[in-house]
Amino acid sequence: GDTSTAAYGGATGGSKITYMMGPSVMKAAQEAKRQALEIVAEELEAAIEDLEVVEGKVQVKGVPDKSVSLDNIAGMTMRFGGKYPPVAGYGRYAQTNRAPGFCAQIVVLDVDEETGVVTVEKLVAIQDVGRAINPMVVEGQIHGGTMQGLGFALHEQIVHDSTGQNVTGSWLDYNFPQFDQVAQDIEVVLVEIPSDHGPYGARGIGEPPIIATPAAVANAICDQTGARLTDLPMTPPRIVAGLANGAG
Repeated sequence: GDTSTAAYGGATGGSKITYMMGPSVMKAAQEAKRQALEIVAEELEAAIEDLEVVEGKVQVKGVPDKSVSLDNIAGMTMRFGGKYPPVAGYGRYAQTNRAPGFCAQIVVLDVDEETGVVTVEKLVAIQDVGRAINPMVVEGQIHGGTMQGLGFALHEQIVHDSTGQNVTGSWLDYNFPQFDQVAQDIEVVLVEIPSDHGPYGARGIGEPPIIATPAAVANAICDQTGARLTDLPMTPPRIVAGLANGAG
């Protein structure tokens, strides 16, 4: 596309989407709420500070029968034929502060010291997420992050031949971890220490589980075999070589 014809938007990465878009959405919602309250205040001849939003309607505090439903507000603010201008909230946010996330991982694995094959039996991912706005989705993302981390730790590698050609450039040749090569037992523990800056205290959650996994795997391999591996991925040949060279 032509970047001169569209607004700039950052990539959906960096563990920043909820952290950065969340405040924008909150501000837009607050603005839309203010507009809706102004409409109801006029309709009910009430002061804005005397109104509250309860179960899909705006009502006078303490007088639930004196109310206007959100459905009716939508009808009164239709672009064509509406009594009031459309309710349209607008919010914007710039990242001025960071809210780093912290995590720890525990890996239980077995190394076949003859073949170098690693079997990951269990992985426990403990992560400070600030506040889990959608716990199921947060746990799912951490599950996915640990899978990526296992690929990073044990399998994935871009390989070039002697002429500089990439020989792992296709889905067939690139060594993604297969279903039976990842941890069959993954436990996620959410720690919620709210951030002062994220929406409702949320922190970024995407990258930490990816980064921690290889270190946890390397430590587990060293714990069993005594071999301290420092090159990724820790493939069977590298593990066997590390054992043979007494890398410990």
